[in-house]
Amino acid sequence: MLLSTARLQLREFEEDDWQAVQAYQNDLLYLRYTPWTYRTEGDARDFVQMFINWREERPRYRYQFAVILPESSTLIGNGGIRSTHAQPWESHIGYEFASTHWGHGYATEVARALLDFGFNELRLHRIYAQCVVENTASAHVLEKIGMRLEGHLRENGWMQERWWDTLVYGILASEWRAQQASDSTSI
Repeated sequence: MLLSTARLQLREFEEDDWQAVQAYQNDLLYLRYTPWTYRTEGDARDFVQMFINWREERPRYRYQFAVILPESSTLIGNGGIRSTHAQPWESHIGYEFASTHWGHGYATEVARALLDFGFNELRLHRIYAQCVVENTASAHVLEKIGMRLEGHLRENGWMQERWWDTLVYGILASEWRAQQASDSTSI
């Protein structure tokens, strides 16, 4: 499966992708908002293999895409959309990028593509996302793509030897469609 945006390709993971993943997942800037403090080769291989295994699930509720710069075939991050068997009408999205590619609008582009895929291909009713309060750049991405702040969960996550607050954002299919119609009439 392949999704394309104006500047990026989102493709299924391949086994050799672990090296690029390990490189950016060990960057100190990236590590600020993660549950781990270092990633081994085995960690990165297992991470990538998990996504490869998801492709075989039937029915399929989880999709994780390697984000590629087409002109250089460079893997710069990943993004995904995941549901559960118990609630197949609702999914959550997430994304991560190498810090060298922050600030270029790639997260916004990928998050929009995930919403489009979720609402138009998977026929979801609701999509949500979470980010730690301190990750203001991620919160800004979610707001830019039309998601609404639905909640502030206090100290609901433990990582890196401390409690973290989490923001929850959501968008409904009807809101996404209205936003898309508005965007197409303003062009």
